[in-house]
Amino acid sequence: MNKLIIVGGVVLVILGVVASSSLFIVEQTQQAIVLFFGKPQKTIQDPGLYFKIPFGEEVVYYDKRVLDLDPPKERMILADQKRLDVDSYARYRITDPLLFYQTTRRVTEVPGKLSPIINSSLRRVLGNETLLEILSGKRATIMVDIQKAVNDAVMRFGMEIVEVRVRRADYPDETRSNIENRMKSEREREAKEFRARGFEMAEGIRADAGKQKIVLLAEAQKKAETLRGEGDGLAIKIYADAFGQDPEFFAFYRSMQAYKKSMDSQDTTMVLSPNSDFFRFFGDITGRDMGKK
Repeated sequence: MNKLIIVGGVVLVILGVVASSSLFIVEQTQQAIVLFFGKPQKTIQDPGLYFKIPFGEEVVYYDKRVLDLDPPKERMILADQKRLDVDSYARYRITDPLLFYQTTRRVTEVPGKLSPIINSSLRRVLGNETLLEILSGKRATIMVDIQKAVNDAVMRFGMEIVEVRVRRADYPDETRSNIENRMKSEREREAKEFRARGFEMAEGIRADAGKQKIVLLAEAQKKAETLRGEGDGLAIKIYADAFGQDPEFFAFYRSMQAYKKSMDSQDTTMVLSPNSDFFRFFGDITGRDMGKK
């Protein structure tokens, strides 16, 4: 009885090992190739549970999803002879597992096969375009042409390129330095032109302002002289009218002004005859001749 139990257990273990070696699962995101001693037997692209010959067949799995590829940066020469360091990326998927196994075997080998093809297609397509066209609305069409060129080249590997894009395109360091120096020289030249133009405009404004100043001063001087003349004439007229109304008072007022001006300073010395007409109001307010008084 114990021997039967032991034999039954051994049989069950053997059956379990054989079953585990005979059955395999293909996930929803996988596709597989069944190999018999290294030779492909069949391709499985639908998910499910499958049977294989134990200890003779093996299964190689490949991803059905879209995979990413990051080729190394490559220097391109455009149609206008401008140089660009182009950093691109691609997305691909394995469409024919058998062909992929026969030509590439492992996914780790994909960058070594696809990167030269992508960069070669980029170089060929971009070499026929100018920098202005790449930066314009034509860029989408250029990317489609590159994707088509790459797809035509990778079909023999059982792969399909879903997308090719240029992540970044920069001038090489030496070209960037030359461009920066040229831009700096151009800006300095423009600055000098602006300064010269501004200096010329400033000189013109100063000259015009000087001319206007002279004209305004001349007009103001002319007007001042005119007003001064009119004022003097009006004053003379007022004095004449006043003299005509009361000549004696006018003579007295004028003499008082003369006394004030001549005797304003304390050290004034006057050498005049006391009987002179200048002192006629000193002795008599009526101004009669002092000698006759």
